[in-house]
Amino acid sequence: MLKQLILVWLVVAVAIGVTAWLAPSVEIDGGVLALLGVAAIFGLVNALVGPVLHLISLPLTVITFGLFALVINAVLLAITAGLSDALEVGGFFSVLVAALIISIISTVVGMIAMRLFAEPEPA
Repeated sequence: MLKQLILVWLVVAVAIGVTAWLAPSVEIDGGVLALLGVAAIFGLVNALVGPVLHLISLPLTVITFGLFALVINAVLLAITAGLSDALEVGGFFSVLVAALIISIISTVVGMIAMRLFAEPEPA
């Protein structure tokens, strides 16, 4: 359980780092430790505020076939930037693009990492 939590934390940190490298409006100040801190804050915001926002916006998410969930993820990223001194993001469109990049990268890297570090099933 702890191994999986640390793995997800590192995957989110990698996704945020790659997003900061790709998107000119996203900046991380402070190096690797700041990146890990931002990933931890993002995880906490996702865990605490995310379910409430997703539940409140459920009708709009259903109407838009799930695309509004990306807007909610952008809002969560903006909240993270507001709580952290190390993360700076641009305007709403920039945050929306950054949330899309983070979602794609964390999904792909997470799938790869889970397959690499999965424990073999007993025969």
